[in-house]
Amino acid sequence: MFCLPVALFSTGLSAQSASIAFGAIKADPSQPVEVTAETLDVNQADGSARFIGDVVIIQGVMRLSANDVLVIYKQDETGKTGVERLEASGNVILVNGPDAAEADKAEYTIDSGTVVMTGNVLLSQSTGTLTSNRLVVDLTTGTASLSGRVKTILNGGSD
Repeated sequence: MFCLPVALFSTGLSAQSASIAFGAIKADPSQPVEVTAETLDVNQADGSARFIGDVVIIQGVMRLSANDVLVIYKQDETGKTGVERLEASGNVILVNGPDAAEADKAEYTIDSGTVVMTGNVLLSQSTGTLTSNRLVVDLTTGTASLSGRVKTILNGGSD
């Protein structure tokens, strides 16, 4: 537990932001994305897809779950279609290795491997928990940044 305070203070933790490690294993955003849900609605007009009900998204070691996930597709210059980003809402949970984060909403941009979580963010790690208004996770580097009223409880060490 002593490692968390040292890590937080060494990064200059203020009441507004903090940078920390996230996930024991770096994720690979080029891996396929597996989605399971209760229902799927496809919007032919804009090419998006909405997964509703107990949505679980798995990509390599990363797991994202939510009540509702909107999948936004992109098309490159050759006409190849792929997933641009995922917009998750309702009971959002992101798990990567031993670390987990909860929030009201999350947006996962596939190409950059970045997940932005907002609203009642709770980050749980083996060293403790942190809360904030916003969490940005870089899955490719295994790092995260919290901002907007960051809060943690630091326990004093005992000998």
